[in-house]
Amino acid sequence: MATTLGQLANWLNLELHGNTNTLVKRVATLERALPDCLSFYGDVKYRTHLTTTKAAAVIIKPADISHCPAAALITDNPYLAIARAIGHLHPRPRLPMGCHSTAVIAASARIDATAAIGPFCVIEDEVDIGARVELGPGCIVRTGAKIGADTQLVAQVVICEHSCIGERVLIHPGAIIGRQGFGFAKDGNQWVRIPQIGRACLGNDVEVGANTSIDCGAIDDTLIGDGVKLDSFVHISHNVQIGEHTAIAGCTGIAGSTRIGRYCTVAGEVGIAGHLNIADNIHFTGMAMVTRSLSQPGVYSSGIPIMPNQEWRRTVVRFRQLEQLTQRIKILEAQLNDVKQYISDTPSHNNDE
Repeated sequence: MATTLGQLANWLNLELHGNTNTLVKRVATLERALPDCLSFYGDVKYRTHLTTTKAAAVIIKPADISHCPAAALITDNPYLAIARAIGHLHPRPRLPMGCHSTAVIAASARIDATAAIGPFCVIEDEVDIGARVELGPGCIVRTGAKIGADTQLVAQVVICEHSCIGERVLIHPGAIIGRQGFGFAKDGNQWVRIPQIGRACLGNDVEVGANTSIDCGAIDDTLIGDGVKLDSFVHISHNVQIGEHTAIAGCTGIAGSTRIGRYCTVAGEVGIAGHLNIADNIHFTGMAMVTRSLSQPGVYSSGIPIMPNQEWRRTVVRFRQLEQLTQRIKILEAQLNDVKQYISDTPSHNNDE
């Protein structure tokens, strides 16, 4: 959507250094931008691209204006500004209101007149779908589920029985919300499934990535707080609670009944054991293995960073020797203590000449 820099500056509430009538049509990187493009600069490693860009305008910090050859939109947070600019210049196409002829909808379902139900969707009994909700192709909403206003299910999303989805939620293809959790009781040598009767409840402004799975609660609910962002291939087990505005990267798994606080970040492939309590403002680096509760905010890591193979092999050998080395050190410490005791017990002799 084409707009002038003056209009864009007003809409983004940014200071403009440049011609207010210059027209921009799309967003591009500094390196590939053309004279009808808006770009942004937020990292010094792209300085060379900034000085040679052909963009009509660049969203930039005040300290970097002198390096910008184009018009400048000034902000202390270029990443936030460009995110809003992309939404303005590249608006998402919306599905037409109403229900597609191939959708299967129960008579008892309650669907707001402004909602859009795409092809081959299935909506079961007693479902509530709010205003301006969009269900893309092949979505399934099971009995008793509730979906709040302005939520979008992109395609082939499954919302299981009695799950509750807040407002302005975005759920990507293949995600499953409220599936039966992994709960079994042992009967001799066999496993007997424990029926899961809780719900999965998502707050407002939550995002769920592709093929992410959120289990329903065993008895109480699984709770995902407002503003939580879940990447693709994340697994949330039954009765997990995640606090507001926590972000979790791909391939992370969280075992049952763990509570994660607000404003946390969890990097990719982190494993979090069950029945833990993680405080607010805790940050786990990639592939961390979390096996105990944490009460102090901070950054936590585990594992061995990548290194040359031969060095890694030597390190693994030393790991295997740690127990033996520990025992040897204990023996040496005991011998040293014996020597100290012997010296202290031996009377000193002064040789007078």
